[in-house]
Amino acid sequence: MIAAGEEDVDRVILDGVTLASSTGSPFVIHSANEAILFLDDGSTNSIKDAATYADQGADAPNAALYSMADLTLAGTGSLNVNGQYNDGIVSKDGLVLAAGNVTVKAADDGIRGKDYAVLLDGTYQITAGGDGFNSDNDTDEGRGRLLVNGGKFTVSAGDDGVKAQNQLAIANGAVTVTESSEGLEAQHIAVSGGTVSVTATDDGVNASGGASTAAQSGGGMGGGPGGGESVGDYSVDVSGGSLTINSEGDGLDSNGNASISGGTVVVNGPESNGNGALDVNGELSVSGGTVAAAGSAGMVVTPGTSSTQSGVQVTFASTVPAGTTVQLADADGKLVATFVTIKATGSLVFSAAGIEAGKQYTVYTGGTVKVQSGLGEGSLDGATELGTVTAGEYTQGHGPGGR
Repeated sequence: MIAAGEEDVDRVILDGVTLASSTGSPFVIHSANEAILFLDDGSTNSIKDAATYADQGADAPNAALYSMADLTLAGTGSLNVNGQYNDGIVSKDGLVLAAGNVTVKAADDGIRGKDYAVLLDGTYQITAGGDGFNSDNDTDEGRGRLLVNGGKFTVSAGDDGVKAQNQLAIANGAVTVTESSEGLEAQHIAVSGGTVSVTATDDGVNASGGASTAAQSGGGMGGGPGGGESVGDYSVDVSGGSLTINSEGDGLDSNGNASISGGTVVVNGPESNGNGALDVNGELSVSGGTVAAAGSAGMVVTPGTSSTQSGVQVTFASTVPAGTTVQLADADGKLVATFVTIKATGSLVFSAAGIEAGKQYTVYTGGTVKVQSGLGEGSLDGATELGTVTAGEYTQGHGPGGR
């Protein structure tokens, strides 16, 4: 146990250290103004707690690496954390991951900060029975924030991959959620940069939870919000970077509004008609970037009336199988989109800067491509024409040539 004065900064250097306990947590920072855990260059370190804790009181430590103070992980060494009892790394205040090569395996949550959690640099690999990386203060206004502004983070989670009670922001770095119930979840989710890839058995990106005052929406499918669903203080905003979603539930889901003004959003959404590639209770505003949202045809949500960038909606006469190449060409035969499905797909919504409202576009399947899944380059050699769609005409069930 480490205890420093409330005004002190406590700095601990790990250099080839192995810590383990048979009764509880082997590394507890009980008090300090701020604690810095420095992984010495070139060092290999490990921390493992007990499978059962002797002290299981409400305020007792419950993680292999546990801090009651603000905690920063720094240094370029490596650290292996095995949280057999509950969590891997926990700060009951703020948490900053500034560097390091860190691997965490946890029975419940992998890495958890309370007031805030920040990833600035380093490589983090998380395997968790619960949430992978979260900030969980749900009582103090403005707290419960999570920021990724660099580094590389890979998560396999039994529950949510990356979660914040209030705001989850990704501005830089690489976030890969290989397994989760919901990939990204927070009341407000903002992606302005970096590379994000999530795989989820439920929703891929989900703006929900937290405290919200809801209003009732009377809009309808196809160019607007879901009919009769409440519109709360929730948001998904994508202004840059790359966001790729593979979900069995809704792909990009907001219980409030959503906006896409830049970057690239690719959704490989659900095969079930009970969910949709896009699910926005309020308004989905598209003013820039590239959006390709593929999924079932049962619950299609498309860009709303506030959108300044046009797009097309393709609803296939029958579901096309995984691996199908779908291409769009303008009236001059120039390709404007090449997309390869990774699942059986009934609908595709596509929006990009080159799409002009009111213009007709021809839909093809097949041809040659330079990508195995998602968006890429291709040609119409050997392609089959399905029909045409008109940009800006969003109607549920609307498809090429009336299909």
